[in-house]
Amino acid sequence: MKNNRVFVLGGTGFVGQHLLYRLSRAGIFCRVPTRHPERHRQLRLIPGCELCAISGWETAQLAAAMAGCSTLINLAGILNEVGGRTFDQTHVKLVETAIHAAIQAGVTRYLHLSALGANAESGLSDYLRSKGRGEALAFAAARQGLAVTSFRPSVIFGPGDSFFNRFARLLRLLPGPFPLACPNARFAPVYVGDVADAMLRCLDDPDTHGQIYELCGPRAFTLRELVIYAGERIGREAWVIDLNDRLSQLQAQLFQRLPGKPFTLDNYLTLQVESVCQHAGLKALGIVATAIDDIVPDYLA
Repeated sequence: MKNNRVFVLGGTGFVGQHLLYRLSRAGIFCRVPTRHPERHRQLRLIPGCELCAISGWETAQLAAAMAGCSTLINLAGILNEVGGRTFDQTHVKLVETAIHAAIQAGVTRYLHLSALGANAESGLSDYLRSKGRGEALAFAAARQGLAVTSFRPSVIFGPGDSFFNRFARLLRLLPGPFPLACPNARFAPVYVGDVADAMLRCLDDPDTHGQIYELCGPRAFTLRELVIYAGERIGREAWVIDLNDRLSQLQAQLFQRLPGKPFTLDNYLTLQVESVCQHAGLKALGIVATAIDDIVPDYLA
């Protein structure tokens, strides 16, 4: 492959760690920046993976860290504003800084992880609007010589995910009634390995430059169906109580005051947008979408 030295921003996260293994098996060198390398020592066991200690996310530091790399992959993202991190800082300003750094470092390829429903102007939530602004910045960088491809996944599942594992954990802790906000919200869960393969296939393909790929699994579900599914996989019958719109908002108002903000009004607004694909991005890339039944039972068990 031409792009055999890749800088993975957000590489210490859930998607990032799966992607690093895929890149390693393809013989691609990966450099992962982190402010806390001691917390991610296991990544050094991946052949061809280098942890790069960085003290901040300013342009100069990122440019120095990217030296010698031909590709930037940006996976950085948050679902809630916690720990002082905001949507604007993570999804917009960091994108802008990383692009400037990449251009300074001579990087020519940029793969960007966005989200289904991302829209800078009409996104219903701060999350979706910030994702849209970041994606717009990514494609604007094409005028400065970066070949850009963006990926818009539905909810991503796989070993170590924060979706099925989260509901399984809650069902184990709360064996009684399970009040569920936005029970009819729709998703088409996509396997993290398929997301990683999509990025790998786009890495050296000029036909993918300037493209947006929506990434979904083979079937759409309601949130209620997915919670019940998680319960069945761990042998716990989920006694789901559907909350109507008013009660869903009330739950969000209460839960966003709890430590870690497990559910917020912004999450509620995001769930008003169906997380299903209009265009089959995996199929366009020659990838057969993996069903949840092929993966989830093994790691929930």
